[in-house]
Amino acid sequence: MTTAVAARKRPWGLYLYAALFLLFLYGPVLLLPIFSLNDSTIIAFPFKGLTFRWYRELANDDQLIMALFASLRVAVSVAVVATALGVASGWALSRYRIPGSRPIFGFMMLPLVVPGLILGVSLLIVAGALGVKPSLMTVAVGHMILCLPFSLAVMMSRFEGFDRSLEEASRDLGEGPVSTFFRIILPIALPGVLSSLLMTFTISFDEFVLSFFLSGSQATLPVYMWAQLRFPQKLPSVLALASLILLSSFLLVTLAERLRNMGKHERKPA
Repeated sequence: MTTAVAARKRPWGLYLYAALFLLFLYGPVLLLPIFSLNDSTIIAFPFKGLTFRWYRELANDDQLIMALFASLRVAVSVAVVATALGVASGWALSRYRIPGSRPIFGFMMLPLVVPGLILGVSLLIVAGALGVKPSLMTVAVGHMILCLPFSLAVMMSRFEGFDRSLEEASRDLGEGPVSTFFRIILPIALPGVLSSLLMTFTISFDEFVLSFFLSGSQATLPVYMWAQLRFPQKLPSVLALASLILLSSFLLVTLAERLRNMGKHERKPA
């Protein structure tokens, strides 16, 4: 009885450690929305008052709106292309026995471990050697290199455990490989595709290091925010913008994770 009671005791020490770890990790981030409501350009306690005027000023900043649309164009294009490549690569690596598939997979995942600074400088040197001027196009190429491993990881996890009898049944009924892929495989993998789109969009939209090195005269939103930090009077508006980006990124990543796991859990036997 004593052993059973002890086994049912909750590990409060572990819960406390997890709570303190999360507070240490995300506590500074949570200060952003708090100080964005402060009616003062000085970021310090105590507050002078609560206000939403820093959020209202964002809508009147033409440079911010231009940077926002630049980031949206890059993020949408990167999400679509990276997801398309991730679907094709993930299906090929999980379905077919390709010689050297493991080294290929490791090479495709390499941008995850390469420091962003090194990757940004390398791409800038390559662009200069090819005579390509920094622009939103070079930013999109850099973001696609960074986002492709995330899309591939999502799609590989989605294709794991795929019931190949469905594909065989489609082929037996006279469907070709292309029609089988679009009518059978792609609908089953659709939650993973949507998850990849949302995740790669978020990563591209929030990326700063590659955008800093590869952007030209038209800056993306993170680069714009970095430039505004030089002006102390702009700091509250930057905090308000960062709070909106933080909330949007959290919602998109949460939705992407829910979509990625949709339909993967097997039913428990009765």
